[in-house]
Amino acid sequence: MSMNSIAANQSRDAAPPKPPNPPGRFGRPNPLAFVLYVAAAAFVLVALQNSGLSIERLARGLPSISRILGQMFPPNMERLGPIALSLFETFQMAVAGTALGILFSLPLAILASRGLSPHPAVYYSARSLISFFRTVPDLIWALFFVIAVGLGPAAGTLAIMVDTIGFCGRFFAEAMEDTDTGPREALTAIGGSRTGMIFSAVIPQAMPSFINTSLFSLEKSTRSSVVLGLVGAGGIGIELKVAMDLFTYDIACTIILLVFLLVLVVEQASGYLRSKII
Repeated sequence: MSMNSIAANQSRDAAPPKPPNPPGRFGRPNPLAFVLYVAAAAFVLVALQNSGLSIERLARGLPSISRILGQMFPPNMERLGPIALSLFETFQMAVAGTALGILFSLPLAILASRGLSPHPAVYYSARSLISFFRTVPDLIWALFFVIAVGLGPAAGTLAIMVDTIGFCGRFFAEAMEDTDTGPREALTAIGGSRTGMIFSAVIPQAMPSFINTSLFSLEKSTRSSVVLGLVGAGGIGIELKVAMDLFTYDIACTIILLVFLLVLVVEQASGYLRSKII
């Protein structure tokens, strides 16, 4: 019998392939989980009802939206120069606040990293401080610093700095905790200091994550700095508030378009840098 015949007989005798397993279904929740699901759904429905949203109100508001959009276009370019200067001030606030926030985030993140913090009390204190900075909205920080240092970009820069510490501090700490413990244990075994171990074994491993988080933080700060001017913290926000208060919607449209271009440029530049560096 030839080899081809043997192979043909073996293929006929082989068992048919098993069909793929069907996708798993959701498991039946236990009574407690079912009650929690129903309570969460009921809370969402109550929240929607109490929010005041309705199709009728949206239908009544459509003519007003159409009127405002009609007054926005074409954009008014008469104050393009002062608006561009305010926008540049906004971007400077974002860059300065982000840079200071990153600078202060690193030592605080080291203290908030499990395995790097010198004492559990220091660890929990640093974690709590980072959580506090991250929890309080940046507008509240802007109001606080406006009272502390007065109106202007200084208050906005400080607000962005504190917000950046809360954002970067958490992710910096998690990035350092996720690094390989082998190099740090080797340095410790040969008598290396804690500082040397951190800067020689931990930070170099976590540096790609640091860069990624820092660039995301700059994008976030650029968007936030636009709003901070509404409470007197400098930047383009005050220009937008004045334009809306005076019903000069064509000037407001110019401001919105320029803000959109700034945010778009920052996001594209950040994405390009992440693709080249990381």
